Amino acid sequence: MQLDWHKNPIIPAIAQESKTNEILMLAYMNEEAYNLTLSTGYAHYFSRSKQRIWKKGESSGHTQKIDDILLDCDADTLVLKIQQKGVACHTGRKSCFFTSVLQEKIIAEKEVDTDAIYGVVDTLYHTILERKNAPESAKSWTRKLLSDKTLLLGKIREEADELCVAIDDESDTQVIYEAADLLYHALVGLGLRDISPDRVKQELARRFGQSGIEEKASR
Repeated sequence: MQLDWHKNPIIPAIAQESKTNEILMLAYMNEEAYNLTLSTGYAHYFSRSKQRIWKKGESSGHTQKIDDILLDCDADTLVLKIQQKGVACHTGRKSCFFTSVLQEKIIAEKEVDTDAIYGVVDTLYHTILERKNAPESAKSWTRKLLSDKTLLLGKIREEADELCVAIDDESDTQVIYEAADLLYHALVGLGLRDISPDRVKQELARRFGQSGIEEKASR
């Protein structure tokens, strides 16, 4: 049985520890990611949020060596039998499945501090997504912003204006403070739209070697 990439251009891929059979994570593959996985022996996925191929562990070093690949009866889902180096979850936990619905609590502790690995922007963005998926009863400023788009948009405009004022006539410390405020609220906006900051980085990389005038003219 073969995968029909025309029928299913993106399919779920479940990563399962070979020795323990523990389910570690669920990601997605397109044909390119699948072929890279086969040719390299290490798990590659297609990130729907980043809109690009990524090798598991490309930033953290927490790679997944392939032992076997199992195809389900409908030929539209894969199970990757893998050897996990480090942890599978970006939160620093061994598995991405660490929240009990019935117990309404986290049941697995972090094994690795991933903040330094992924950088503050990516870490903050993932924290924002966690707040987005938290129960409506959860109290946090981020959760409030995500549930009230008018409030969020108003704060982004307000913080942008405050940064302009700081750049014009305030101390370097105040400029940094206001820039951090604007960046945080912009990331909440990206989180509202489920747009990974990695896609912003890709857009900035695309603009290298192109003048600002040319870039604006091409829009």
